[in-house]
Amino acid sequence: MSTTPPPTEGRTALVTGASGYIGGHLVPTLLDAGWTVRALTRHASSLDDKPWRDRVEVAEGDVGSADDMRQALKGVAAAWYLVHSMDDKPDFAARDRAAAEAFAGAAKENGVSRIVYLGGIHPDHEVLSPHLASRVEVGRTLLASGVPTAVLQAAVVLGDGSASFDMLRYLTTRLPAMVAPKWLDNKIQPIAVDDVVTLLAGAGDLPADVNRTFDVGGTEVMTYRQMIKRFSQVTGRRPPVVVTIPVLTPRLASHWVGLVTPISAGLAKPLVGSLVHEVVVKEDDILDLIPHTGKFTSFDDAVSGAMQTAEPDHAMRNLAITGAAVVATAVVGSLATKPDSRWYRSLDLPDWQPPAVAFPLVWTALYADVAVMTAAGITSHERHTDERATTTYKGAVATNLVLNAAWSWLFWRSKRPAWAALECAALTISSADLARRTAQQHKAAGVALTPYAAWCAFATVLSTAIARRNPRG
Repeated sequence: MSTTPPPTEGRTALVTGASGYIGGHLVPTLLDAGWTVRALTRHASSLDDKPWRDRVEVAEGDVGSADDMRQALKGVAAAWYLVHSMDDKPDFAARDRAAAEAFAGAAKENGVSRIVYLGGIHPDHEVLSPHLASRVEVGRTLLASGVPTAVLQAAVVLGDGSASFDMLRYLTTRLPAMVAPKWLDNKIQPIAVDDVVTLLAGAGDLPADVNRTFDVGGTEVMTYRQMIKRFSQVTGRRPPVVVTIPVLTPRLASHWVGLVTPISAGLAKPLVGSLVHEVVVKEDDILDLIPHTGKFTSFDDAVSGAMQTAEPDHAMRNLAITGAAVVATAVVGSLATKPDSRWYRSLDLPDWQPPAVAFPLVWTALYADVAVMTAAGITSHERHTDERATTTYKGAVATNLVLNAAWSWLFWRSKRPAWAALECAALTISSADLARRTAQQHKAAGVALTPYAAWCAFATVLSTAIARRNPRG
């Protein structure tokens, strides 16, 4: 027998961002509390995999469209605004502002009695990161709408699927050591996703005279460095060695996070930017207004619970495989390479050829690049594509490495510069294609492979020049 309370007349809730992480958790909580839920999304198909899909009314629309918002908010008693831009496009703040204004105006016009928004904890007297400043501005826009608004402000949200949690997880589990910004020692007050959702849902029933911000956080204040150590302890891992430096900017750090984790650099930038500030709860007034057990989930329990449902991460296994394959390629190629042979010394070489010492240095760096970035490509394919696509990508990696090793045998052992030049052209095409395939699933890793493709192209030009100068080999 279902324990879900029957919907109450006049208790229709609109949840924007219903296809997102927080929205996806909030909807069933509201349903269980007796709300009739209308889920707003740009595309109804984005909710097809939600277990609560058949229990809600789905409204398609764009929060930036005043017309769409007027339609979506008809008959709504309370609305949860859970959308904000998480990209690095220069107009994100203007887009967030326009969307909040359209939503606020439509809510006022439709007589909505309560707006609930999830923003970020922030210091009062510091210059905020652009994304955090935009979230603060959205909160102020909603508070000034004329509709009673509760702006809940949280720091890091702990839960499987939370971008903040994913960044913590992958930085901790994928790196034995890391160089990090000095603000890794800033104080943070994380909160479990279940606690955030409980407070968000309860905020829908706040008294009509409540129009303000509320800080929400868990039971512990710690630094990100301490969070990494505690995550390691909970999951039974050796904590990575963390060395902080003062010169790693949020932009550089976000690109670094984009390489190391499945989180794109565009998404990592607002996450990293929020860590520049100390984000600690300054008041807990909301607990006096919303029924709550008063006991928040501990950091350890939140991490443990999140990892129980988290998909396995095969990044380190994949790195071991690609690393071994690249080492084998380098060994096979080096076995054929004879730069001191009488035949090679007899060739007419172009005067613009780099000195001999350059080649092992460049190839060592490029081989490391290929090992790391193709491992990232395989891991991304495993997460986001089917088995067939992953197998195809692995085949492209294997083909490239075979072509890489084959050049040395054609040039040095077979002594056929012309054939080696043709083979090197094939290697260049394969390398460019590998960078393209990688970028489709992991943009940063694909970009990082372009020097490899460029060097192969240079090697093709050099091999061709050698073949033309020595037609008989």
